[in-house]
Amino acid sequence: MMRKTLVLLFGGQSTEHEVSCRSVLTIKRAVNQEKYKVLCIGITKSGEWIPVEKEESIEDGSWKESAERAMILPDAKLSSVLFLGKNGESHLEKIDVVFPVLHGKDGEDGTIQGLLEIARIPYVGCGVLSSAISMDKVYTKMAVEKPLAKIGVRQAKYISFVRSQWENQEKIISKVEAALSYPVFVKPSNAGSSCGVSKAKDREALKKAVENALSVDRRVLVEESITGRELECAVFSGKEGQVESSSVGEILAAAEFYDYDAKYNNPDSKTELHPDISGEIEEKIRKAAETVFLAVDGFSLSRVDFFLSGEEVIFNEINTMPGFTSISMYPMLFKKKGYSIEELVEKLLESAFHRP
Repeated sequence: MMRKTLVLLFGGQSTEHEVSCRSVLTIKRAVNQEKYKVLCIGITKSGEWIPVEKEESIEDGSWKESAERAMILPDAKLSSVLFLGKNGESHLEKIDVVFPVLHGKDGEDGTIQGLLEIARIPYVGCGVLSSAISMDKVYTKMAVEKPLAKIGVRQAKYISFVRSQWENQEKIISKVEAALSYPVFVKPSNAGSSCGVSKAKDREALKKAVENALSVDRRVLVEESITGRELECAVFSGKEGQVESSSVGEILAAAEFYDYDAKYNNPDSKTELHPDISGEIEEKIRKAAETVFLAVDGFSLSRVDFFLSGEEVIFNEINTMPGFTSISMYPMLFKKKGYSIEELVEKLLESAFHRP
């Protein structure tokens, strides 16, 4: 059997660069080497595309020092990677499938997906539209509100505005205070892994939180603070219209909320694969996860996050390229369902060839 050539893209220009470098190692080690020839291409924070051969160079970060380059061409007839050597030599290599292990902006937001669509190269993950919508918190809310309402699930109350509107701070603050009660969460609309997210307990804190969010994105979301448990559900779709959801897991954050630092740098944050919830609540969360996934036209994989306040299920957000680190919920939830990491990666790669 002739092996297919698989490109694993990792790193990227987002704030989640380091997480991607950890995720790609998990995936690379799980790929069936008899079926796939694996090429790794790392993208630096400044946007350089570099071919990477050794796993050790990903672990220690030394891959970024290479003078070589490797980039996917948009030419649909070639469907190739162009390799440029440090002395100017070049060659093309045909590729069969791409797994863009990229989290956050310029990777999880439809940009890389658009390049792969133009090049007519099969790829793992959600498409251009669903990636773009799901990356943007405001547009996600708009897309999922009515489908969720039909099954009795709501989302947090919110207001949103853009940088130019913030020039009239008093008007925006008055609007927030009329619609919501302190404390509130302030989030960049377009960012991943809770980057730029702050909790504001009064007017002064709100101003600082907005400035923090605006340093990440031009559009800001101010959301009601919900006191509740943080629950997550993984979904997979290998064929259009067919969605498989996992069981539900719980995040036990060591910090006041599960931000980037609490998630990846605080050893006291934990994940619980057997949360103490009723079968009825679990089924409602699974149904809501599938509903959200379909509402944004999802495909291949996503992780959908919720709050549980008392007995009320409240949608939080969807991640179209969830982490694959040792503490990441997506692979752990499907492992609980019976899929080893090798089987899960194989299913994801196969999904690339069945994209609608």
